[in-house]
Amino acid sequence: RQILQKAAELVPSESGAILLDDPLGKGANPADNELHFVATFGPAASTLLGCSVPATGGAAGSVYRTGTAYLSAGSDVGRTETEEPDRRGRVTRSMVAAPIRIGDAVCGAIELLNCTEGRAYDTQDLLLLEVFASYTASTLQNALDARHARELAKVDDLTGLYNDRYFHVRLREELDRAAATGRPCSLLFIDLDHFKPINDRHGHLVGSQVLREIGYLLRRAVADHDAVLARYGGDEFTVVLPDRPAEAAAELAEALRRAVFGAVYLETERGPDLPALALKEAVTASIGVADTRLIGLAGNDPARELIRSADEAMYRAKALGKNRVVVAGGGPDPDSPLATRPTGW
Repeated sequence: RQILQKAAELVPSESGAILLDDPLGKGANPADNELHFVATFGPAASTLLGCSVPATGGAAGSVYRTGTAYLSAGSDVGRTETEEPDRRGRVTRSMVAAPIRIGDAVCGAIELLNCTEGRAYDTQDLLLLEVFASYTASTLQNALDARHARELAKVDDLTGLYNDRYFHVRLREELDRAAATGRPCSLLFIDLDHFKPINDRHGHLVGSQVLREIGYLLRRAVADHDAVLARYGGDEFTVVLPDRPAEAAAELAEALRRAVFGAVYLETERGPDLPALALKEAVTASIGVADTRLIGLAGNDPARELIRSADEAMYRAKALGKNRVVVAGGGPDPDSPLATRPTGW
């Protein structure tokens, strides 16, 4: 809005707006998109803000679709716009508009309507508006860069999953929500079995690729669940499952265990240092499960207690022979399907 106000100071106008497309929902064809009023001033400004219009019509839509600035001399604005109020009460007698570009892509338009100096807009006004369009683009790019940096700070570089820092943030958020709603929240603590021999035999590049592939298959396995999946560190992973008691969480844990056990790693060549090793049944997972009903949420640090409980259950799975799921609090029994080593291992 500050950019728009500065533009209006240099090019006095009755009203103006900045319109942007949706960076997440935009299609390849600009004509299929909508433009959203993100900053406005003048008559009907409050009713315009937050509204959207198709990119197929109007001067701003044309600027967006073609990437070409627009300058009206007054009478050539168009019969449907000149001296006629639009559906939100604006009357357009003259107009100047410029595209907003980020890189080579047009993402919106900045427009000024009805010069208040008793004249039509001229090419000097257009040049000034194009400068402000450039300022707008720079501001947007900085905001996108900052957002991208914030997102990267949440992500593990190797697997693309959330990292342990963001895991702790999200776990505490979900535990606060569980305390407020009375709903359970479960945690899976996953530790890979037999991963070190892969590193020792094939090298760390192969080990890193195996971790990438495991991260991918875990993400795919939880895609249909409301889950927060993170790489906790090394060959350990965590899954936060809001609104899920331990019994239901154990079923998902078993699906993850089977996925890790059944995958073939480095099935195809990934480069000179990553040959097609086709590692089958080379890695398994021991998984501990805990939920908030076991630890309660009234303590000083329920997040720490939940992690400790799930971690202890994972170590119990290791002690029982690895490649199994164990629920904190005494279940499942070592002879149950969730705690049984698959045949053939």
